[in-house]
Amino acid sequence: MTEKGIIFKGIGGFYYVNTPSGTVECRARGRFRRDGISPLVGDIAELEYTGDGKGFILELEPRKNEFVRPPVANLDVLVIVISAAPPVTDLFLADTMTAVATHKNIEPVIAINKCDLDPGDMFFDIYSKSGIRCIRTSAVTGEGTEELLDALKGRIAAFSGNSGVGKSSLLNRIDPRLGIKTGPLNEKIGRGRHTTRHVELFELPNGAIVADTPGFSSFDTTEMDLIDRKSIAPAFPEFRPFLPLCRFRACSHVKDLGCAVRGAVEEGKIPKSRYDNYVRMWKSAAEYKEWEHK
Repeated sequence: MTEKGIIFKGIGGFYYVNTPSGTVECRARGRFRRDGISPLVGDIAELEYTGDGKGFILELEPRKNEFVRPPVANLDVLVIVISAAPPVTDLFLADTMTAVATHKNIEPVIAINKCDLDPGDMFFDIYSKSGIRCIRTSAVTGEGTEELLDALKGRIAAFSGNSGVGKSSLLNRIDPRLGIKTGPLNEKIGRGRHTTRHVELFELPNGAIVADTPGFSSFDTTEMDLIDRKSIAPAFPEFRPFLPLCRFRACSHVKDLGCAVRGAVEEGKIPKSRYDNYVRMWKSAAEYKEWEHK
């Protein structure tokens, strides 16, 4: 008997596939290894059920997107958990992840967590002006969790965030049944300990499917470097109205004359921090040759 389902977890060569008839523990057929293909959490898999809750993965449906680290596929939403309270999030990391998500046709959602300690007004102002959905949340008081749940309803989402911003605590607040392990903040280095060792999907009562992942260090920032530099500007939503207005069609928006994007920055229509981080990403991507983006 064959069935289709979503891979919710993969550990040690075993894949746990959620199907209409229950969770099936699967191995991948040998041809996946021969073809250099590794099933990912989030993959839609066709499996052959062999009984006793076990089976083999036969096929994987084409992915609409995927990440290298952490290994996860087919996301609809990337919730980027940031904090203005210690450990304060580096905006470059947040901007990198919003750009990567947008480039991969994943909706980025900013969750400013620990708003009971610091509302993060600067963060809220920057991302609201950028056209990215921004929600103030608190894993302690529950503020913003209903709005966040509404943003995830019926969709597959991953939660990312630097260690210590309360990502796992926020997931536990959204659904206490998850019971995701959390760790204390290290006072010396201002970061929390990584408590998530692998990617795993969890289904919420409203039909949302969420992934808990390690912190930003596990989201390989070379994902940004491997994006063609011409594709970076469109990954900033607030740039898009101005891109057709540049004097030159091949405008890099870095130093070209008659650049409408730079003009919008000077007029306060585009947050300067976002533009500065765009330039940093563009210069990094410019170091790669065209063939390295293939």
